[in-house]
Amino acid sequence: MFRRAVMDDRDIWTAANLCIIQHGDLAVIRAAERADALLDAGDLDGQSVWLRILDAIKTLQATTPAGPVH
Repeated sequence: MFRRAVMDDRDIWTAANLCIIQHGDLAVIRAAERADALLDAGDLDGQSVWLRILDAIKTLQATTPAGPVH
């Protein structure tokens, strides 16, 4: 049976924020390690979720604004 990991955007941003709280500047590395471990285990859905979390962490930790500054 095919199992699909489902996390809405709010859950992704919450997980990203928690990862930053737990790991600080290492949050990007920890999320990437988790995504890699899930890929190695053959869990493509889990890897996909952690790649989304990784992207959210990068956005939250960005020092340059993503859009125009008003």
